[in-house]
Amino acid sequence: MDKFDINPEKKIIDKIKYYVRESRDNRLFNLDNDIIFEEPLVGFAAGKDKLFAEYKNIIGDFHLTPAEWLGKITQKFSESSVIVWVLPISEKTINSNKAKNRYPSKRWAHTRNYGEKFNNSLREYVVSLLEDKGYSAIAPMLSEDFSWEESSETGIASSWSERHAVYAAGLGTFGLCDGLITPQGKAMRCGSVITNLELKSSAREYEVHDQYCLFAQQGTCGRCIARCPGGAITEDGHNKRKCLEYQQRIIDPSRYGVEVAGCGLCQAGVPCESQIP
Repeated sequence: MDKFDINPEKKIIDKIKYYVRESRDNRLFNLDNDIIFEEPLVGFAAGKDKLFAEYKNIIGDFHLTPAEWLGKITQKFSESSVIVWVLPISEKTINSNKAKNRYPSKRWAHTRNYGEKFNNSLREYVVSLLEDKGYSAIAPMLSEDFSWEESSETGIASSWSERHAVYAAGLGTFGLCDGLITPQGKAMRCGSVITNLELKSSAREYEVHDQYCLFAQQGTCGRCIARCPGGAITEDGHNKRKCLEYQQRIIDPSRYGVEVAGCGLCQAGVPCESQIP
């Protein structure tokens, strides 16, 4: 029997970690060729987890469940599982952005740009890994059916939220700035793939969506408020529209030699940048 069938969770974890460690795309090749992301965290969530149904109320009815996504590529499934990963940004890059207070560092801009391109290649890799074993798989972020919407509840939202999938898989809770605080911190990118392979869910060892946020739980910290150059973060939370408008108005990707620069100042210089505070 194929080892993949005996212990698929371990096999998938090992394959993802190997890909992140060995891929040449996980390098800042236009700078110093250092790694973009450290060793990833990997988790699993059952597609029938009630959270995914609740997201339709929390985010919007346009947010599709794992079964709805899987149904776009196959009708042959009785179970659905979500594979998620967290890609921690390198300490060197975090430190470079920590020193900034208005624009992102060049390392951060390149990480945002080339890091997400690498994340896309990882999504494709995981899909291929599963398909080669005879299973169906889809990466919603790469699907032509993925869309951005305007939600009356949450503002700018999408038909699939990878941060919410990571939350469902037990790998992190939300902070005041909407970033996900994971065991490796908030300075990260995340990804996901949905499959009809039944996988054992990871433990979800928290009870509320903002359990790891010091401001939410203790009324302390609030460092991300001061770190936001666009005034998009307040004690009331994160204004997505204001955040986006600041980045579009102030940050010119061409000055960094990339297509997308991002900002990320709220992810560096804060107690949750690389750990659960």
